[in-house]
Amino acid sequence: MSPSKSSARPPKRSKGAAKGAAGETAPEAPKLPPVQHALVPTHEVLSAEETQKMLHKLDTAPERLPKILYDDPGLQTDPAYRTVAESAEGARSLVGRLVRVRRPSPTAGEAAVYRVVVGGAAARED
Repeated sequence: MSPSKSSARPPKRSKGAAKGAAGETAPEAPKLPPVQHALVPTHEVLSAEETQKMLHKLDTAPERLPKILYDDPGLQTDPAYRTVAESAEGARSLVGRLVRVRRPSPTAGEAAVYRVVVGGAAARED
């Protein structure tokens, strides 16, 4: 006779549940809003004029740049974005503008990258 394959296995534990010695779940660390986290870089929505100047300086078309949704939480690091988002026009009025994202860089000190603000459907076509 062959040994049975249905040996008694301990029940699987979910990956998120960390058990202590007494069987209680470990408390989760408090979560910060995304814009208050130290690793979230600052975002700056450029004006329409600045957007045109930067596209000319970069010598590129907006379609060739990375995209960012108009309601991306990272945009809340820019006070001007919050003002526009709360206005009657809303954040959708920023579609087509550039966003400058500044990140600390060990070699350059600070690195700036640019993204184009898009609506929901346009960003998912890529």
